[in-house]
Amino acid sequence: MGYIKDLRQSVGHRPIILVGAGAILVNKDGEILLGRRADNGFWDYPAGALELGESFEECARREVLEETGLVCGGLTFLTTLSGKEFYYEYPNGDTGYAAAVIFICFDYSGDMKVQEDEVVEQRFFSIDALPSDTDPRKRVLYDRVRDYIKSSL
Repeated sequence: MGYIKDLRQSVGHRPIILVGAGAILVNKDGEILLGRRADNGFWDYPAGALELGESFEECARREVLEETGLVCGGLTFLTTLSGKEFYYEYPNGDTGYAAAVIFICFDYSGDMKVQEDEVVEQRFFSIDALPSDTDPRKRVLYDRVRDYIKSSL
């Protein structure tokens, strides 16, 4: 059922700390993979909450596989996201503060597919032409991704 779902049965909609991880996949053209979230319509990178006993890297790999069908090779630490600006209220009324480790990945394999429960479509975007409907709290992250990509290619 999942750690967060189990926890929500006890705490209801009260704010919790949502510890998680994600990965930004970069293709050979320097574009990043984003998926349109089913719950809020934002374009976002694959990410999610840690399960009990899982490392940040294991979580990022699992979330990428679940949401995209792709398998990450090497993951490189990029940054962390946390603080009051990462307060979320989900459409179902659940609330929490995200604390996440974000990786970047240039090495992945597999056939891309959409996990329709969480993502309705996905595609690669130029870091200089991201869709307007991305989460505004993540603008600083995308600036960091842009700098990293440009220094890596």
